[in-house]
Amino acid sequence: MGVWSVITSIIPASIAYTMPLLMGALGGLFSERSGVTNLCIEGLMLTGCFASATVTYLLQSSGAVPYNLAIVCGIIAAMLAGGLLSILHAFAAINLKSNQVISGTAINMLATALTLFLAQTITGSGNVTVLRGIVRKSVPVLSHIPVIGPLFFSNTYWTTWICLIIWGVSYFMLYKTSFGLRLRACGEHPSAVASAGINVHKMRYIGVILSGLLSGLGGACILATYAGEYNSTSGINGLGFLAIAALIFGQWKPLGILGSTFFFGLCMTIANMGRVIPVFQGIPIGYLGLFPYVATLVALVFSSKKSAAPLASGEPF
Repeated sequence: MGVWSVITSIIPASIAYTMPLLMGALGGLFSERSGVTNLCIEGLMLTGCFASATVTYLLQSSGAVPYNLAIVCGIIAAMLAGGLLSILHAFAAINLKSNQVISGTAINMLATALTLFLAQTITGSGNVTVLRGIVRKSVPVLSHIPVIGPLFFSNTYWTTWICLIIWGVSYFMLYKTSFGLRLRACGEHPSAVASAGINVHKMRYIGVILSGLLSGLGGACILATYAGEYNSTSGINGLGFLAIAALIFGQWKPLGILGSTFFFGLCMTIANMGRVIPVFQGIPIGYLGLFPYVATLVALVFSSKKSAAPLASGEPF
């Protein structure tokens, strides 16, 4: 296998792994920019993965709708499930003024137990497997562009482009609209925002619910692209925590998050595809599996020295 063949096999797979991380990190960005620390991204993504798997599985099994429509319905269900669960975190953090770290941890535990119970009730095995996921397709014309085409436009999922559009819209919302200015101000100086007549609690609720919707979408992307099932044993393999790490490594900025999630997506691809790529076959599988998490720790060590976290993130108002 030549170098170019290795690159053209790794990069498209990396993009597939990047999109769920991007949605989780982007969800965390909205929440923390509003002033609410969100450590329950893992639980929200897990809930989204389960909801998407359940709805897609039931619709595909019934044969009542085309499989693509079943996947779309599953994605919508995932976003709704993530949004509803995030309301619990918002209520605890904003109305009850509880410790946001403890609240996020509790929701992660709740999501794990709840999805396991429901999966066992529905299937009896604890796993929910969809009959068919999204099929990769090449983008017409663009896939024929030299160098760039085979890397980014060949064999892609349509969810990838939806996620990138959401990222672009989010960037515009945060930095080019009055809504984004108010949301960011709530995470920096909430008292000044309140003195200007803006409802800080409302803005924070919006930020946390958006985090639930986007994290749920991330969980659905995991299911519909490369996972194909909700597995009660492995869950989502800590991708929610990797998304939080990407948020920190990206310095709470959309462009930085895009770069950091791609970096972690690349690390995950190497870990999962290493056994079939000759250049990595000499490395023990256990070491390859640890690689993304070791890379995360190293990245956080270097990025923590210049943290750009919102000043009021985690502080009740």
